[in-house]
Amino acid sequence: MVYDVIIIGAGPAGLAAAIYSSRARLNTLLIEKNGCGGQMTVTDLLENYPGFNGGINGFDLALKLEEQAKEFGAEIIYDEVVSLQDGNIKKVVTVNNSYQTKTIIVASGTHVKKMNIPGESAFIGKGVSFCATCDAPFYKDKDVVVIGGGDSAIQEAIYLSKFAKNVTIVHRKDSLKATKILQERLLSYSNISIMYNSVANEIIGTSSIEKIRITNIKTSQVQELNTNGVFVFIGLLPNTDFITNISLDDQGYVITDENMRTSIVGIFACGDVRKKQLRQVVTATSDGAQAAVSAVHYLETL
Repeated sequence: MVYDVIIIGAGPAGLAAAIYSSRARLNTLLIEKNGCGGQMTVTDLLENYPGFNGGINGFDLALKLEEQAKEFGAEIIYDEVVSLQDGNIKKVVTVNNSYQTKTIIVASGTHVKKMNIPGESAFIGKGVSFCATCDAPFYKDKDVVVIGGGDSAIQEAIYLSKFAKNVTIVHRKDSLKATKILQERLLSYSNISIMYNSVANEIIGTSSIEKIRITNIKTSQVQELNTNGVFVFIGLLPNTDFITNISLDDQGYVITDENMRTSIVGIFACGDVRKKQLRQVVTATSDGAQAAVSAVHYLETL
């Protein structure tokens, strides 16, 4: 069987692409490694997604998008893509199978960036976390540290403050990068404090985390902070390990034009995996719609 389009990744970009392509009556296969929704599913509150006064839970929005894609006829399978093969009929190779298609839409998203300091990998699942929504209840009345100063770090720190006794934000610069509304909201939480101009050097413990070693980059002062958990939100990296023949930028993001076309004809990319300025759910869904429409126009030329 040859599909009209195969979409790699079922985050907001991939699901939006599936909605548009299947609604255009393209034979659409969506391949997802883990579960529909991507990183959106671990966001407690999306308050800047249009149309939902008071915000919407990321997991709930993912379910709505998944149901909508299926309703229009998209087929969804769970597998991991390991390579792409170009040609008049393209091939998507997964761990368990391979699939033929006329077009491909890469919507594989990103994964969290690690600090790569001693103790981080050893304590993943034992105190080191990359998801406050997932793990915050385990730290009720305990002390936790949040690494980072962007929107994700501040949103997760606020969420953690509802459970933890104290939340300490460690940020390498002298001011936060998060949007002003989040910074203003942060001020109303008495159990959140910020260590500016600071970086984590080592996570220390035995069976679980006991301390984190922190250095002030301006004074070179080193201190050990007692903590039960470390939540890391320092950025994202693109999921492009399976790509070998499409042009990427120096950070590994897929290079596209405004119509989501990549360097290979018939292969498109959308959402957080592509090189762009703003990575939000709303821009991901917009990218997905454009990628699907571009795929439709391309198929019309065959």
